[in-house]
Parts: sequence; C-alpha cells; structure tokens
Amino acid sequence: MLPFLLLFFLQSDPIAEGRKALEANNYEVAAAQFQRAVDADAKDWASRFHLGLSLSMLKKDTEAIAQYRKVLEDQPGLYEAQLNLGIVLTRHNQSAEAVKWLQAAAALKPKEYRAALYLGDALAGVADWPNAEAAYRKVLELKPDSAEAAVGVARSLVRQNRLNDAAPFYRQAAKDAEYRRALLELAPLLEQAKLGGEAIEIYRQFPEDPIARERLGELLLESGQAKDAIPELELAYKSAPTNANRVALATAYLRTKEPAKALPLLQQAVNAQPDTLDLRLYYGRALRDQRSFPAAAREFLKATQLKPDSKDAWSELSGVLILLESYPQALAALDKTRALGGEESAYWYFRAIILDRTKDYKQALPSYEKFLSLSNNKNPDEEFKARQRIRVIKKELEKR
Repeated sequence: MLPFLLLFFLQSDPIAEGRKALEANNYEVAAAQFQRAVDADAKDWASRFHLGLSLSMLKKDTEAIAQYRKVLEDQPGLYEAQLNLGIVLTRHNQSAEAVKWLQAAAALKPKEYRAALYLGDALAGVADWPNAEAAYRKVLELKPDSAEAAVGVARSLVRQNRLNDAAPFYRQAAKDAEYRRALLELAPLLEQAKLGGEAIEIYRQFPEDPIARERLGELLLESGQAKDAIPELELAYKSAPTNANRVALATAYLRTKEPAKALPLLQQAVNAQPDTLDLRLYYGRALRDQRSFPAAAREFLKATQLKPDSKDAWSELSGVLILLESYPQALAALDKTRALGGEESAYWYFRAIILDRTKDYKQALPSYEKFLSLSNNKNPDEEFKARQRIRVIKKELEKR
C-alpha cells in the first residue's frame, strides 16, 4: 500500500498546487507540479507557460527556453510568452534571437514599457546602439521615472561617442537610490574627455567609497590641488596600502613641502618594488631635491645597475656627483650618457661645469659653447651662467 503522502501527491491537482507554489515563490515545487500537468496533457499550453516561468525563476534557462518555444508553437501571438522568451534568451546570451521575440511583443503592446525595456537590453546585447537608444527612449516616454531606461539611454549614447548627450541621462538615473552608482560610470568617461573638474565633483559624492576617494585624490593631485588631495589619498592608503597609493600620497606630501612624510613612503615604495627603474629615479630625485646628495647618488647608482642602458639614470648620477664634487666619477658617468646617445645640451653643460671646476679651461670653453648652440633659449638660466663663465674663461686663457 502506498504511503499516504505519496497517494495524496498523486491525487492532488498539479495545476492548483503549481500556482500555489508559484505564488509562494517555491519554484522547485511549482516546476515539478506544472511538469506533471504537462506530462498529463501535452496541449496544456497554460501549464507549459507556467513551467517555463518556474524554470526561468530557477535560472534553468535552457529548459525554460524550450518550454516557451513550445508554447509559442501552439499560441503564436501570446504576448507573455514572447516577452518571457525574449528576456530569458537575452539573459542566456542569445540576444540576436531575443530581439525578434521582443520586437513582436512590443508591437503587440506598444504602450507596455516592459517590452520596450527588454528590447533595449537585447539590442544592446547585439551592439545595435542606435536602436537600443530608441527602445530605451520609448520606455522613458511610457515611464519617465525609469532609472533603468535612463542608464540604458546613457550607455547607448556613450557607445555612439555622444558623451555630452549621455551625461544628463546618467544624472537622471542617479536620482534613484538603486542607480546612484551609475554616476561612477560617468566619472572616468569625463576624465577621458579631459573634463577632470566634472569628474572630481562626481567622486566627491561618494565619500563612503574608498576607490572613488582614491581616484578623487589622484585627480586633485593631477590638477595641482595637492593640499586637498592629501586627506583623500591618506584614506585610500589606509584602506588599501598599495604601492601606487603610497607613491601618490608621497607625491602630495612633496608638493605641499612635507618631505619628512614623503621620503619614508618613497623608501618603502622602492623597497617593495626594487626593480622598478622609474620609481628608483623618482626617489633619487626627491632625495636630491632635499639635498641628501649621498643618498641620492646611491639611488641613481642602483638605477644604472638596474638598467645599464638608461640615459636618464646615468645623467641623474652625473648631476648629483657634480653636486658632491666627485668630478672624475661625474665625468665618467657623463661619458656613459654620451655613449648611450645622450649627447644633448645637458650633457655639454654638465661637462663644461666639471672641466671648469677642475680648471681645465681649454676644454671647458668649447663645452660651454656647444651647450649654447644646442640649448637655443630652452634653458635661459643655464645659458646666462654659461655666457658669464665663457667671458671669465676667455680672460683667464688670455693671461696664460
């Protein structure tokens, strides 16, 4: 004898039980009951529709699609089946087929915004941006407060390189709390369009978001607002002590004349990435600017060892060695720069200074003159000094 519960299950009305389960969001039970109904009557398209619905709610898209297709074979113009099939196909990355069903649904009920909304999604899925824009705009005609449609219009316009037109729709969508973060899509687009000021104002609206505050700090720093950038960069570094955040904060400290805070951060950054040439050069320049010449020389020397063919590294090393009055070593570094193709105006200026200070006036004079011929008003302060020294050297040579 069958157990009582199994007997009850067999005798129960699967359609009624399925609907009850569907209303209770118990989709597993609903799918099982509607499957029973369909098995009992393959022509019961209503039960098959609800089976498809239950399966779609369970994210069993392949099975749901099959059921909706069978419903539409029996009921070709059924709006709900066309709509649901289009939605599931879009979700299942079959947007091209979804467009067909959603266009049919939208034509059946042109005043129903859901069909237009999902049609927009399907068109976006096949990158048909002009028609996706049109579909989303249709939604806004029917439901002006639809944040989802406003975002859809904005994204479609961005893909058509119409940022100025898209921006108001992003801001419209952001009025809805659920879509407030859509503005964070707009901010980097404004940056790319060289509208950093507008991007800054957007990032300011997200003080609770560490990533937004990090980017706010970076933009403030880039725009010359180092003092305002520091609180943002300090918070970003505290939240995520990455090397990029560390260097950004150190840069802000340097620009606000707080080297005591900056240099330890840069040292940590170099220790974390000892093989990064640009970072080591940056640290060396910061040390040099604070007149820590021996420490700067060590960093520049390590840079030349890290990348022996770096003209910048050898040039920086020669410059700081001149400041340390280590002239033979500075001249050797300069010769290395020249060998690497760095025979530019700076090379001849540094060479002239070394020869001048070691009283090798005969070689210093043509070096200064070569510097002037190459500099050509690009380095006015150094050119003035060179001309002054040329006059002095010529007088000195005349005495000999």
